Amino acid sequence: MTEHHRPTPSEIRAYRLENPNMRERDLAAQLGISEAALIAAEVGLTAIRIDGSANRLLERAEALGEVMVLTRNESAVHEKIGVYENVSTGKHASMVLGENVDLRIFPGVWTHGFAVTKKSEGGEVRRSLQYFDAAGNAVQKIHLRPASNLEAYDAIVADFRLEDQSQAFLAVAATAAEETGPVDVPLLRENWSQMTDTHQFFGMLKKLKIGRQDAVRSVGEDFAWQVDRRSAEIMMRAAAEKVTEIMCFVGNHGAIQIHTGPVENIKAMGPWINVMDPTFHLHLRQDHIAECWVVRKPTKDGHVTSLEAYDAKSEMVIQFFGKRKEGSGELAEWREILDALPRADASAAA
Repeated sequence: MTEHHRPTPSEIRAYRLENPNMRERDLAAQLGISEAALIAAEVGLTAIRIDGSANRLLERAEALGEVMVLTRNESAVHEKIGVYENVSTGKHASMVLGENVDLRIFPGVWTHGFAVTKKSEGGEVRRSLQYFDAAGNAVQKIHLRPASNLEAYDAIVADFRLEDQSQAFLAVAATAAEETGPVDVPLLRENWSQMTDTHQFFGMLKKLKIGRQDAVRSVGEDFAWQVDRRSAEIMMRAAAEKVTEIMCFVGNHGAIQIHTGPVENIKAMGPWINVMDPTFHLHLRQDHIAECWVVRKPTKDGHVTSLEAYDAKSEMVIQFFGKRKEGSGELAEWREILDALPRADASAAA
């Protein structure tokens, strides 16, 4: 498709038929449209427009029972099988603190919702609830599983169904990120050293008007040091070998999804490194990782150490911690794994 021609819903459907095995995200990219526009073209056929409100969904999601929850960004896909339990909703931030489904949700970002019903080649019916931001980027998807409660799903779709069932989709451009300025290193170090909780980090960056990666690059080697770009894979293989429980965070601006526990079955496939465990799947594009950093943040329980991977646009792709409980120190074996990661080659860093 040319850049100037926005494909019509019927053209989108025709292109999809011609490319039955292409992933939705790739199809949308090829057509120069958002993923939500791709789904909207199927409204009245395989998709129903539903209310896009995050909190309205969260108040009902537990009734679905066991589902697969998918949260992703450009470079990482995080899938968890479990139940939406221990839900608390707020205007700016909501949380799901289930045994397997652990989410931080930013409701202001959630704009469009669709209920999607697809048939596989084998005739199996696949149902999902899919949510997008105003620009049409996927925020979160909930896929039903054989154990899911179909009656609860049907009730949600009926109650959330919108009057507007049009196939057209008009994307609203994403707002520009806040401007960040030069880093005042002594001020950054002073603020960094005074943290008592990792959750204060974001507030500190906002107050100092510094980008996250700029802060990590500038603060000094006692708090952050650059490691090999393949460190996520090296760390996960070491954690699997030592049976060290980790926390793995993948997010976009509307949702962050967290896995806490072991990682066991790690497989490389082309540019992807994958975790293929019973209730947790992770797919990470290693070729998208421009920099990896080990980052130390002070807390009242001692330092907490994370591994953070950034893409070429300075966006954080994925973040890992060792499993720990609030009020207790960090696992010694987690620190050992991170201390053993190969440092970034000095020439590559430059």
